[in-house]
Amino acid sequence: MMKSTATPHSHITAADYLEGEQYSQVRHEYIDGAIYAMGGASDKHGLIAGNVFAKLNSALPDSCQAFISDMKVHIQIGAQEIFYYPDIVVSCAQDDRETYYREKPILIVEVLSSSTERLDRYEKFSNYIELISLQEYVLIEQRFRLIELCRRSNRWDREIVTQGMFRLESVNLDLSVDEIYRRVSWG
Repeated sequence: MMKSTATPHSHITAADYLEGEQYSQVRHEYIDGAIYAMGGASDKHGLIAGNVFAKLNSALPDSCQAFISDMKVHIQIGAQEIFYYPDIVVSCAQDDRETYYREKPILIVEVLSSSTERLDRYEKFSNYIELISLQEYVLIEQRFRLIELCRRSNRWDREIVTQGMFRLESVNLDLSVDEIYRRVSWG
């Protein structure tokens, strides 16, 4: 996930936000009437997200769709309306095919950075889990090899993976930590 910064705009409607995003050169996230500009991503971020997307996109059945970076997720919590741009989102619901956003994802992946970790780990997680469809939320560290799998069960269980294989149960896909960090160097 890229760094978000508040923009000096007053409260706007979700409809105006969605319209404006179609023409904006900068992506914005929307939280209950306020918009936040998105910053750029590092090379590590791009490699990691690309590696995950490539594996997902080639393994998913045709009934599922995977998107990287530019597909919004819409969350409605009471009267509060939110649109985030996750790094990767997967939706398999046939009735979840809006042009610019998804509302029924089964998997969301965020690549962490020092500037977005708190937002991704806490605020976004607490909002994403309001989505009934969401089965897994994956946080991938870009500063070192660490993948955190958050799975819906009786409660949201967490599993930390730093080497070997792991399974994305939401999409029945086994991945290796080496595949996720392919071509990423820390030297």
